[in-house]
Amino acid sequence: MATSAHHPPRPTAPTEELDPATLRQAFGAYPTGVVAIGALRGSEPVGFAASSFVSISLQPPMAAVSVARTSTTWPRLAQAPVLGLSVLSRGQGALCRRLASREADRFDGVAWRATPEGAVVIDDAALWLTARVSATYDGGDHEIVLMELMTAELFPGVEPLVFHTSQFRELTPHA
Repeated sequence: MATSAHHPPRPTAPTEELDPATLRQAFGAYPTGVVAIGALRGSEPVGFAASSFVSISLQPPMAAVSVARTSTTWPRLAQAPVLGLSVLSRGQGALCRRLASREADRFDGVAWRATPEGAVVIDDAALWLTARVSATYDGGDHEIVLMELMTAELFPGVEPLVFHTSQFRELTPHA
């Protein structure tokens, strides 16, 4: 039977045990934005990219991110007084991969700036936020970091970077 717009394909049969590889693939079916999280430690920028960023509350303004317990960067950022959150923009896929890598200097060649409080934000991003860590929660092999949002600077017309099925995608507005 041919698949058409009116008849979506049938899902695959459920597995009896949900293994990590299958779950990673399943989570990849959900498109997300990508956020760079950064702060100055000493005079050097430290940061990483995450696709697990989510808005939580308007009043009070809160957001959360999920950080792998194996992260070697998060312990360096967790005690920062203020974090910069940059929603990366279309065309910043290579930058995202660099920030997600284990390279020693992720910021080499990256255009960034620091706020007076030491938050690091990425130039040409779709949105800048600053935040303070409010609480952390157990999230299995990740730590859920709840953040109190302090500032927001929007850049109208700048399209966000979208991550879906392990690829960067671009949004296409309808005419």
